[in-house]
Amino acid sequence: MRALLVIVALGFSMAIMVSVPAGIVANQQATQNLTANFNKTVSNMQEEINKTLTLIECRLSSGSTQEMSPSGPMRPPGSGTESYMNESILTDFQSTEGVKDIVPILQKSEGTNETVERFGRTFTFLRPDYTIIGVPLNSSLINSYSILPTNITDGRNLQGGDSGVVLLSENNTAYFGVGVGEKVTIRGVEFTVVGIHSSSDFMENRNLYMNISDAQAISNLTGKISRIEVYTESSDVVDEVASRLSLLYPELSITTYKDRLKQLQSMQSMYTETLSSAQSTVDQTQAIATQEIGIAVVATCLITLFVMLYTVRERTREIGTLKAIGFSGWNVMSQFMAEGIVISFAAGLVGILIGIIGAPILSGFLLPHINLFGGSPQSSFRLGRQTTNVGSATVASAAPNLQIMLLALGLAVLLGALGSLYPAWRASRTRPAEAMRYE
Repeated sequence: MRALLVIVALGFSMAIMVSVPAGIVANQQATQNLTANFNKTVSNMQEEINKTLTLIECRLSSGSTQEMSPSGPMRPPGSGTESYMNESILTDFQSTEGVKDIVPILQKSEGTNETVERFGRTFTFLRPDYTIIGVPLNSSLINSYSILPTNITDGRNLQGGDSGVVLLSENNTAYFGVGVGEKVTIRGVEFTVVGIHSSSDFMENRNLYMNISDAQAISNLTGKISRIEVYTESSDVVDEVASRLSLLYPELSITTYKDRLKQLQSMQSMYTETLSSAQSTVDQTQAIATQEIGIAVVATCLITLFVMLYTVRERTREIGTLKAIGFSGWNVMSQFMAEGIVISFAAGLVGILIGIIGAPILSGFLLPHINLFGGSPQSSFRLGRQTTNVGSATVASAAPNLQIMLLALGLAVLLGALGSLYPAWRASRTRPAEAMRYE
């Protein structure tokens, strides 16, 4: 029973030696992955911005809950709290000097309303299950501009003239439980799934695409659009066109490539600072982990030492008997050394088992949490239909790998040998006559 209790106690000590390094490795890997993801994202966003030098994005100003018509007067919104414009204003946009093409887009999110209380106030927001993106399926626009996702994983993309069909994201297929060629019901209307696009850093996870006229019909938003993407004749006239549109419709929020570059630079600066802070926290975590492992090593040695000293004392008469019948000091010493090593080996196996099951909990409890980006679920950067989710993570947990487990097991055997060395030596020095008189 004593040996079993000792093995369990040593096992928890060994579990710390297994779990803490695993947590450190997980923190380092998460930070490295996030850094690599961020660098790739910045590079991709820079490339995307370079491709859209002639793009001007127009939408109702943030926080607006009204509809806008070309004549100017405002009316209460027709659907929920999302903002929409009357598509008749497209005529004014098309006639603006310097404008080459315009792409109206309707975006409508479907989900459940959730209410939360913050700072004594109640807020209601929509948690979307999926988002309908209605785009004009005009062959000329599709071929000239990136108005549809390109990462098609199954089926085909939408084509000019398509109607009654939909392009789902991979998450949509799981939500609706349908695949390519099957029917899906969206807001009470059946559509045929013609393709599936994969989610990536650039695409909303649950966007589904269809003809804008279909999106307007099923959303009861006939003649309404969410935003307008204006393409100028050249990048040289972007500022002039943006200025004209702003004067024509001051209610609009207008974004050019210069604004997107500023957003990207701001995002890059923020994340560089955050990643630097995260790396500093990882370094501090490593120092704490070294101290904790050191304490576990000392505890393991001391537990083995005191247990084996007690065992030697308890078995003094047995030692005397062994030496009296011819056992040498080396025989006695090796016996107690072997006993300490076996106990430590068993404790190492128990510690590895505890580590495999509880490493995430132990490392999360023993190591500081690296809470990236302030704990927000994600951080994003929008460019037209595309959203870059750089992501965030709270990482201080991991499962130990084989290398860590083997090292821990070897360390357990070594510590068992070191902890048993003095008690075994003391046993080997016991005189038979004195031992036989010991009570």
